[in-house]
Amino acid sequence: MTTKPKAKKYRIRRTTPSPGSTAAGAAAARPEPPNTAAESAAPQAPAPREGQVSSAREVSASQSIDDIRKEGLTGRQLRMARRMAQKQGLAPTSDFDAVRLLRAKGIDPFQRASILELVANDPDDGLEAPVAEAQSKSVQKSKIQLPQTVAVDQANLPSTELSPADRRAAEIMDIQRDISRRRRRKSMLLLSRLLAFVLLPTFIVGFYYYKIATPMYSTKSEFLILTADGSGGGAGGLGGLLPSQFATGQDAIATQSYLESKDAMLRLDSDVGFRAHFSQDNIDALQRLSLDASNESAHKLYKKYVKLGYDPTEGVIRMDLATADPAMSELFSQRLIAYAEERVDELSQEKRLDAVKTAISSLEDARAERRTTVRRLVELQEGSILDPTGQIAAIRQLISTVELQLQEAQLTLNIQLNNSRPNKSKIQQLNDQIEVYQAEYERQNARLTEATEGANSLASQTAEIQVAQADIATADLVLQAALEAKRQSEIEANKQVRYLTVSVKPLASQDPSYPRSFENTILAFLIFAGIYLMVSLTASILREQVSS
Repeated sequence: MTTKPKAKKYRIRRTTPSPGSTAAGAAAARPEPPNTAAESAAPQAPAPREGQVSSAREVSASQSIDDIRKEGLTGRQLRMARRMAQKQGLAPTSDFDAVRLLRAKGIDPFQRASILELVANDPDDGLEAPVAEAQSKSVQKSKIQLPQTVAVDQANLPSTELSPADRRAAEIMDIQRDISRRRRRKSMLLLSRLLAFVLLPTFIVGFYYYKIATPMYSTKSEFLILTADGSGGGAGGLGGLLPSQFATGQDAIATQSYLESKDAMLRLDSDVGFRAHFSQDNIDALQRLSLDASNESAHKLYKKYVKLGYDPTEGVIRMDLATADPAMSELFSQRLIAYAEERVDELSQEKRLDAVKTAISSLEDARAERRTTVRRLVELQEGSILDPTGQIAAIRQLISTVELQLQEAQLTLNIQLNNSRPNKSKIQQLNDQIEVYQAEYERQNARLTEATEGANSLASQTAEIQVAQADIATADLVLQAALEAKRQSEIEANKQVRYLTVSVKPLASQDPSYPRSFENTILAFLIFAGIYLMVSLTASILREQVSS
């Protein structure tokens, strides 16, 4: 059983013809005019073969296989080169060697004409006639070297029909133009929105700050609050352990709050005319305070231009005051510092006066009690005797003397009675002496213990006078303690006194500090850009949610 050989099929690559090749094809399609006799008699030169290298140097130059490998040829191109070499009767050892041999022979295996020749020489392919016709047309085209005459009645206009490749290229070009047109329109819309909502407001703000805004002169000052002993007056036993900036922190915060309050603003207005200064005509409309403005509006402007800050680590209060006139700025700062000093004095004054008042009251009570006891002692002494203790001592001395004489008389009497013949008269005399001494002894004892008419006994009077003297001694001790407490309370009150010390004095500025035109303009740009970005993102999200 015999098998038929399979017909070899080859695919011709379709490329987009260039304008030159299109014109050449149109010229080849035109009917050629009949040749003249001279032209027919002249020997015709062989037609140039497409695919051959035009330069003799290029034909004679051979390339090495390594150079051909570096060209990056595809497998299809190498197979085509081997087949073409076999058609030419060459014996290549490899595909790269086939390319080298063809180029050495002057044939470019990858030129379009060479590919057509390869297809035309294939007997199994059914495209031999069309390819041969195209070859003959290309040969005829190569023969034409001069402009040819064209018949007048023959239409020679270019075809209006486009090839599929040209139509596809035109459609792609239209799509690209439409995309670029949309991009330009969206870019113009974006630029217009940025111009309207970001750049134009920023330009207006910058124009205001650079050209319209009234310059403000700032005066800076610093002051701090200290205690009398420099160690602070903290509560309990921790007062001496706290530094002054922490111990007086509450006073500093209270002073700062007072300076920022409406009370300080009204006092400053009544003293130096705060409202009148900011209501002048030379101040721009945005910073000017209207003449009929309320106290709340004036206080809002006051807090804008009077800036206070407290540093707890250093205990310093910093004040920055800005006005349209540097001299007024310095004056306002000095007045506010004076107000702060008065308020600092008032903060601990009540506490100090209360402590001293209590000590003074205790001292007055002790003095009154001592006066009462002394008056009572004087009344007792006026009603009885001045010195009962001395009187008792004298009576006791007299009793001792009488008792001694009584004992001597009794001893003498006993001696006389022991005699065998006592003297009766002398015994009687000694008895009489003993009786007198005994009566005197009893009378002196009665003076110490028995009360007389209209008066107490001497012992009772002495006891009352001693009690009165003890009361006087106690009153003296209480009075001394009251005096010490008063002195100590005064010392403690002096320790609780707060002093406002100005570390940086306010001085008038020569150059304006406000407005800060560049910083404010950049800040306005960032604010407007942020607002625009947020609104754009919100609108895009809402549009996407609605469309989905």
